[in-house]
Amino acid sequence: MRLDSYDLKILRILQCNGRITKSSLAEAINLSISPCWERVKRLEEAGIIRGYGAQLNTEILLKCASVMVEISLKQHNREAFQRFENAMQECPEVTECYATGGGIDYIVKVMARDIDQYQRLIDRWLMTDLGIERYFTYIVTKTIKHSEPPLMLDGEEA
Repeated sequence: MRLDSYDLKILRILQCNGRITKSSLAEAINLSISPCWERVKRLEEAGIIRGYGAQLNTEILLKCASVMVEISLKQHNREAFQRFENAMQECPEVTECYATGGGIDYIVKVMARDIDQYQRLIDRWLMTDLGIERYFTYIVTKTIKHSEPPLMLDGEEA
């Protein structure tokens, strides 16, 4: 799907304000409401816009431990990666998982009720033989910044 400058402006605005009205969005990108909304629907249908939702401050809502884990696997083949990635997809405590290059295989963010629950999760992963060779745990003590990256238009600098 090819995106033009109107599409990119729509995405940038919705990324910052998913609750904007149809008329305000159309006005902000200098289009009438119908063509603007047709573009939004097309972006949704193409899967570029995955959904809309509130960003919750889990630190206030839930008292939980946020843990970052570096994980290296014993084997480096498609089956080993797929087995591990499937397990991460199925684990509700895993809120983010990134495959990485440069010395470790994955960085995983785990949200657990407490450190004991986190350790029981790691023990379960090790007992079910997900192929973990080693892992390093980092307890998050304070969130400094949490946001989605801004959508950059062609020719713009950060």
